[in-house]
Amino acid sequence: MATSDDLLPAESAPEPPPPIEAKFEDGFTVKSMIGAVFIALFMLPGGLYLGLVAGQGVGDAAEWVTIVLFAEIARRSFQPLRKQEIYILFYIASSLTSVIALEKGLGGGPFANLIWNAYFATSPAAAPFASQIPTWAVPHGDSAAILQRELWHHDWWVPIGILVLTELCNRIGWMGMGYALFRVTSDVEKLPFPYAPVAASGATALSEAGSESWRWTIFSTGTVVGLLFGLVYVGLPVITGTIFGKPLEIFPIPFKDYTSSLQTVLPAAVVGISFSLGNVLMGFVLPFEIVAGACAASVFAMIVMNPILYKAGMLPHYKLGSDALITKVAADMDFWLSVGIGVNIAIAIIGFGLVFKALAEAKRYKRERQIAISPPPGRGDVPVKLALLAWFFSVVVLVLVCHHFVPKFPVWILLFFGFFWSPLNSYISARMIGLTGRGVGFPYLKEASVVASGYQRIDVWYAPIPLADHGWAAQRFREVELTGTKFTSILKAEAFMFPVVILASFFFWAFFWNANPVPSGQFPYIQTYWPPQATMQSVIMRINDPAAHGENWFAQAIKPSYIGIGAVSGLTLYGAFAVLRIPLLAFYGFAGGLGLFPANTIPQFLGAILGRRYFAKRYGKENWARYAPVLFAGFACGTGLISMTCIAVALIGKAVAKLPY
Repeated sequence: MATSDDLLPAESAPEPPPPIEAKFEDGFTVKSMIGAVFIALFMLPGGLYLGLVAGQGVGDAAEWVTIVLFAEIARRSFQPLRKQEIYILFYIASSLTSVIALEKGLGGGPFANLIWNAYFATSPAAAPFASQIPTWAVPHGDSAAILQRELWHHDWWVPIGILVLTELCNRIGWMGMGYALFRVTSDVEKLPFPYAPVAASGATALSEAGSESWRWTIFSTGTVVGLLFGLVYVGLPVITGTIFGKPLEIFPIPFKDYTSSLQTVLPAAVVGISFSLGNVLMGFVLPFEIVAGACAASVFAMIVMNPILYKAGMLPHYKLGSDALITKVAADMDFWLSVGIGVNIAIAIIGFGLVFKALAEAKRYKRERQIAISPPPGRGDVPVKLALLAWFFSVVVLVLVCHHFVPKFPVWILLFFGFFWSPLNSYISARMIGLTGRGVGFPYLKEASVVASGYQRIDVWYAPIPLADHGWAAQRFREVELTGTKFTSILKAEAFMFPVVILASFFFWAFFWNANPVPSGQFPYIQTYWPPQATMQSVIMRINDPAAHGENWFAQAIKPSYIGIGAVSGLTLYGAFAVLRIPLLAFYGFAGGLGLFPANTIPQFLGAILGRRYFAKRYGKENWARYAPVLFAGFACGTGLISMTCIAVALIGKAVAKLPY
């Protein structure tokens, strides 16, 4: 087996890679500002409306459509965009069009939360405790702000103020902590961040469009493949659903579910297969050991262990006949949630040990300044202490806001979440993203903590508790670095985007909500799905209510004994991999794959085998390692373009269907 660098003794540790010799340039220009305004005026309301009507976000479609449009306009104006400008456009588009809660169809910026809160507070599901919902979160149901659907009404001013302050603190927090995590995981630990080259390669390839560059050739090939596949996978269901009222799916979305069909042989096993070509291409990009470990873990946990646990009586909430999603939720609540927390604690312990080892080796070889302190010249770095101070300030503000509006909630929990758990969880997630491309999460931790605290009021569910995972931001800074973009470009983009997204989100949500009730017949998706979503939220918000009856899943989901088993198992497995000289990437892949659907990890593993056994041999290992991220970026562009086209056709079809002629 291959030997991991982490297994080598300090004396034989390899020389660290030299500092990056890249020329960093500013990517935030007047063109980027125009692009941000364009996205806010056209893409953001499109995503808002599409979420309400069809429960879909524009996602990659908005990102690539914006980039391709601006790149072509600039090229025909004989002012082609630099790759730094293209990446900043990609960054802005992905930030402005992100979906807050896809299952609720909530897009269109942060004000979507207030519209949902207004609906929920007046819904039948919230009737038992509607009088307890604080006015600093939602105006009373008899207020003109609710009855007339006026988002600009003065009763909304306090909720809007809290929303804007929370959004600002969250942005400051992720930028500060994300940058510090990047310096640790990338500059010190030299983690690979396997997904980071995808966005970077796409920006680079588009900046070379029309040339003889190999990147543009590979990117164009991926785009054509994405267009053809997207036409069948996404386009056909959308178009047929618009014309005939019932979508025709050649490939089941999101995957073909065999869980209930095999329940007599494999009860509680989560069995399925995804036909998305994107999973196969993802296997091309990720390290083989990561994909193999994740596939092995997901199959072991969801297909092998679940039936054993069920027969042992350890999955009491599983019911025969459940589909894959319900089965997985039941298994997670009964067993895997607690075990997963323990495994992630083990990863944190291992991660801290490896950081201390890297710093010790740097000191021993007198290279501490190269590895841990001095960033590449011209990258636009700021002092790490300043970044952490910005994060610290954002957490302090959130703690004070929470304590002001929920004064009887235990302050120590706010301090624990803000200053201990959030940075710890962010580091765990950043390290896993740096190694495997996937973060980690601890679902229902907030709910379990509220129950354990003994706090019994509803207002805590509306408070901006400082419980966040900023690990994803480390990869964002790595993408910026790979494109040769100065980090100061991100600061400028965020400073410009914040007021733009706040104003655009307020304006468009105020218009849509005032024009038509939300939900209503004008928005079929949320008319169907918001009532059950409200029921689910009502159940969650009453788990700390002593007047509520019924079984409390959340109080039972966190099992200390299982957490201990997970932590010990994680450390033991790490030691076994080290002794057997198995690449440690396989360990991290295995740890991250315990909570994944086999339906997705199996195609990824098939893609990894295909890339390793065929394409790497045909094109050469080094060449294929460079081709794969560019191919994947082109594929995302192609599927995004076809998705946006089909979405436009669907929206036009729905509009025409309302006309009387």
